[in-house]
Amino acid sequence: MRELINADRPPGQPCCTRDILADAARGPSHLADWAAPARPCISVLADAEDRPRGVIVFLAWPDVQVGLICWLHAREDPVVLRALLTHAVAELAGCPLVEAFVGAPPDALGPGGLPRTRRAATHDALLGTGFTGRRRGCYLHRPLPVETLPAKLVADVFPCEFPPGYRLIIREADEPVAETLVSVGPDHTATVWWIETLPEQRRHGLAQQLLSQALALLAEQGATEVALVVDDLPETVPGHQAAPRLFESFGFAFIDQLWTYARRRPNPPGPPAAPRSTQADAVGGRA
Repeated sequence: MRELINADRPPGQPCCTRDILADAARGPSHLADWAAPARPCISVLADAEDRPRGVIVFLAWPDVQVGLICWLHAREDPVVLRALLTHAVAELAGCPLVEAFVGAPPDALGPGGLPRTRRAATHDALLGTGFTGRRRGCYLHRPLPVETLPAKLVADVFPCEFPPGYRLIIREADEPVAETLVSVGPDHTATVWWIETLPEQRRHGLAQQLLSQALALLAEQGATEVALVVDDLPETVPGHQAAPRLFESFGFAFIDQLWTYARRRPNPPGPPAAPRSTQADAVGGRA
């Protein structure tokens, strides 16, 4: 089963291990603050010789009628993909809404969405099973280490428990004005979870200084590659291209578009409405 998952692994993602599979059985880490989910279901489709052909992981919440498909791997075999999706949709039939590959930063459970180009057969299988998809961002990757350490360490560094990693904060007059969260995962892979600067402090080079120090820290911690997700922003949002330009200037390369999907159960047709009574009917047709 791990071979199926690793066959779809994009650059910057750790290889699937027994521990990662055990984490999958507890549910996605980025949903830790949600209501407690039912135990995720891991379903494997095997061939006549009992060899795994595909695997799907899905779950639902007892108090929220939403189902979630977390993983789906089948070496891009359309027949197997459709069979696994049909099975999951049937198991989640009580959920009016089923989501798949919902957006999240890349971590040990995946890149934060479905890589649309690399997983074209999975994309087509989702659409063919009644899901609608939308692009949510881009997956970027960069090898480490950085060439040189930053000339000046500008950010304070604090350990972070969830997700496990480091928060780097730049302060002015003891007030935080820029922050990023980074972590090192299995196989010397690293993640930039987010980077943010206060609107009034932008265009002063703080994000560049912060990211430079963060990448140097990841390299010091043993990371050899780092990945991140840049969310799509409407063109009407001021500075919507600022983040892509920042990461491009640091050597991050575009790997793929990331998509997310949803399938809504149609409302069942109600009983035919009774004909409305006229006033004449109500009084027995008297004149």
